[in-house]
This record gives sequence, C-alpha cells and structure tokens, in this order.
Amino acid sequence: MNKPHIIIIAGPTAVGKTKTSIELAKALNTEIMSADSIQIYRGCDIGSAKVTTEEMQGIKHHLIDIKEPYENYSVKEYREDAFNIINELHAKNKIPIVCGGTGFYINSLIYDMNLDDNSQDDFVREKIYEMYEEKGIDHIRDALFYIDKKSFDRINVNDTKRNIRAIEYFICTGNKFSDTFNSIREINNNITFSYYALEMQRDLLYDRINKRVDIMLEEGLIDEVKNLMSNGITKENQSMQAIGYKEIIKYLEGEWDYDFAIDKLKQFSRNYAKRQLTWFRNDSNVKMIDVNEFNNVSEVVKFIESEEKNEGFL
Repeated sequence: MNKPHIIIIAGPTAVGKTKTSIELAKALNTEIMSADSIQIYRGCDIGSAKVTTEEMQGIKHHLIDIKEPYENYSVKEYREDAFNIINELHAKNKIPIVCGGTGFYINSLIYDMNLDDNSQDDFVREKIYEMYEEKGIDHIRDALFYIDKKSFDRINVNDTKRNIRAIEYFICTGNKFSDTFNSIREINNNITFSYYALEMQRDLLYDRINKRVDIMLEEGLIDEVKNLMSNGITKENQSMQAIGYKEIIKYLEGEWDYDFAIDKLKQFSRNYAKRQLTWFRNDSNVKMIDVNEFNNVSEVVKFIESEEKNEGFL
C-alpha cells in the first residue's frame, strides 16, 4: 500500500484495550503506539495503568515513558512523534496499532487538525480538553453560551469536538467561531486508518473500574504519588492533572480524607469512562465493538482481523 495504515484500538478506561492490542500485535507481527496522555510520563506507572514488561509479551511499545513528570507535552508534539514511528514501521511493512483512550491524541493522527506553532494555542486547546474530561460537556456548553450564543445554538450538544473548538477559537483569536462557521476538520489524507473502540455493558465496566482502583491502591498508588512529590512534582504539573493522581494529592495534602478521596477517584474514573464512550460514539469513523458479545480477547482479535481483511488492509 502507498499510504501508511494504522489500526486504532480505543475505548474507555478498564475496558480491555491493552490485552486486545497486544494480542492483535502478536497476530499481525507488529508494534504498538500508546495514545495515553499520562503513560508518556516516567514514574506514572500505577495511576496510569501502564502496561508492564510482562504484559507486553515481547511486543514493542512506543510513546511510553518518553517524558519526565515535570515536563509538558503538547498534542502537536505527540502527533510529530507518532508520525515518525508510523513512517518507520510503514517502511518495515508493519501496520502500527494505536492503543489508548486519549481521544485528542488519536484525532491528531487521523484528522487534519490545525496544530500550528503557536504554543499558546496548544496550551489553550489542552486546557479546554482537560476541563471537558474533568467536568463534562455541560461545563463546556455553559462556557460557550456565555462567549458565543450563536455557536451554542448551532452546535449540537453531543458534538463535543466542535464545542471545544468554538471555545478555543474565541480564546485564541478574540473572535466568535460562529462568524467563520466552517467545517472543524477533514480526514488526514496522508494515512489510512481503521478505528475500533471497545465497549461493554455499563454496570460491568463500572465494576471493573472500581476494582481497578482497588488494585492500584494495593499495588502502591499512594507511595507512587508520594515518591513523585518528594522529587518536586506538584499538583501544578501536567502529569498530576490526571484522574488518580490529583485525588491522591488532595488526600496527601490533607484537603480530603482517605475514604472521600478514594470514593471521588472511583466516581471521577466512572464519569471519565462515560465521557470517553460518548466521544467515540459521536465519531462516525469509529466502529464500536461490544466485547460482551465475544467469549474472549482472541475472538475480538479475530473479528478485527476479519474486518481488516474485508477492507483490503491485510
């Protein structure tokens, strides 16, 4: 094929992306690129559910542990790093598997997004996205109503990407997005892609999330955060803005007691998973896969392989 092709395995936290991507990579003899905004940081292992060396089963993983926890990392940088890897693997006739739940990272690869050289734009865009992840679409819509009523009226409440873009445009230009109302983004024609997002019955997913938090605590999440803080990392650092870290910091700094912090961690994780699912379901290019319809990961992988063969990518 002339253009590089990528296979995206996305989905909410705790749905089983890691196992699926590794089994698929083994089947296709290829490598995995992370699309997770916290797994890029060294030392943020337990809280980000970072894949372990044992779990990798010999499959090479990229874009994990590439930054120190005190460093910032923009979506533009991610896209540049990711495309370097995509092109390298394409030259080896390998199809990269992109695995993760950070929708903005994924979108930077498959859509022709305007990530220009203005670092303030990068900063603003990421902050709006973080606000969305933490507080949800209602908070974004409230802000949009205040700054651009026409965009509020014309943009569908479920069109998360366009709502975010409208706020970003106003902050960075001082103009209303409704005055220019053009298409937000086009497909990136430099690659081809297959975009799969895993999902499962909500109560089962929420149970998995709650159990995952318990496992993280057993594995030493609090000590991990203590260690990061002892090395000068604070709640102001980009790495500590993630769910799982900011709640533990509030506990360690005495703002929240232990039980309240853990309850909030679980609640925010469930809410985040719900928003992730909404994000993926609202993208017409995403093929949703209900993992409950399969007996095991191997069956999911076989289904994806079949889809890829039917599309002529394998």
